[in-house]
Amino acid sequence: MSLIAFGVNHKTAPVDVRERIAFGPERVQSALQDLIDGCGAREAAIVSTCNRTEIYTHSECVTDALVDWLAAFHQISPDSLRPYVYAHTDEEAIRHLMRVACGLDSMVLGEPQILGQIKDAFTLAQDANALGPILGRLFQNTFAVAKQVRTDTQIGASPVSVAFAAVSLARQIFGSFEEKTALLIGAGETIELCARHLQTAGLGRVIVANRSIDRAHMLAEQYEGTAIGLADIPAQLHQADIVISSTASSLPVLGKGAVEQAIRERKRRPIFMVDIAVPRDIEPQVGTMQDVYLYTVDDLRTVIEEGQRSRREAAEQAEEIIDVQVEHFLQWVQLQTGAELIRSYRERAGILRDETLARARAMVEAGKDPEEALAFLANTLTNRLIHQPTVVLREACVSGDLATVQNVSHVVGLDEDAQALTRRSLPVGSWNSKSGES
Repeated sequence: MSLIAFGVNHKTAPVDVRERIAFGPERVQSALQDLIDGCGAREAAIVSTCNRTEIYTHSECVTDALVDWLAAFHQISPDSLRPYVYAHTDEEAIRHLMRVACGLDSMVLGEPQILGQIKDAFTLAQDANALGPILGRLFQNTFAVAKQVRTDTQIGASPVSVAFAAVSLARQIFGSFEEKTALLIGAGETIELCARHLQTAGLGRVIVANRSIDRAHMLAEQYEGTAIGLADIPAQLHQADIVISSTASSLPVLGKGAVEQAIRERKRRPIFMVDIAVPRDIEPQVGTMQDVYLYTVDDLRTVIEEGQRSRREAAEQAEEIIDVQVEHFLQWVQLQTGAELIRSYRERAGILRDETLARARAMVEAGKDPEEALAFLANTLTNRLIHQPTVVLREACVSGDLATVQNVSHVVGLDEDAQALTRRSLPVGSWNSKSGES
């Protein structure tokens, strides 16, 4: 049985391939059941996001079998999928999951959303009864590693997107957003991301201004905000502590006069502004005013580059943490393997004991002398228990396999006897190459 991490991601497969093998939450349970019943997986979990579809299993499956299963489940040709897949086993599978959870394998280095998506995958696998002791423990350890990386490194501290950089700069100025109002000008993807980051940061209120009032309403409703048209900005500007603008206008939508009036109405309380648009939405002269902090997209690029550099340094620290935790998990798995072997060995010894004891009791019940029955019990049980080590030891001596002689002798507590006998009984050059000695 091996731990396997198998799938595709944004690095190995284009979006048209990724979307064909994505799993909606409603299909995960049936897929997991099919993996266990039809593909021979002992445990399984599926992580499916816009950037990756990955299957984690504890099984005897090989890559070709997983490709065939995934293709069959989504009713596509295996050959159309095979060039894009990757597979990691055991140590590398453990490392891969931990790296993914820490955001080290993401399109945006260190992004935190993937951890939540992996936790969702874990919950779905739990609900489907698809997790066992090995994979379940791996996911739990992975969550702990991701938390440690977030705590002990700066992997998520520095902004690496325009929207996140804008919100991070605003936080540096205001600290808390709970009693703040943001005016978002535009309603495109960047503004939507800004709204999301601001809400996550605890923003008190949002106003969305857009040329299309219907589009402004659609975005504002998602965040319990207010929608206005571009012409209404001068009348509403004094309410805004934060202004972020990103439109496709060829001319500025916010001039110096409107900002001066807003500052007067605010009684000199500062306004933080970010102009993400190119051409610019906010007249450059606004940046010369007191009580206004105006940043352009170029200013943010500098922040983003610094953030990326900081995250790369943090990623190196994260890799070191992961290396240590992978080793710890491997040791735990090895302990489980040893425990299983010991359990099996004890069970087999118990069966031999019970069988021999039953025969000894039968002798007594048949009228045999109890002493004879006890002697039979002792001799038979001893012979049966030492039979297999004796056979292996004899064959190793006959074949000159010194390594096996030493290993078996160590297991049965004959280290000193074995060393003395092999030195005395046989010439040095008579042992075969398995011993590693000459």
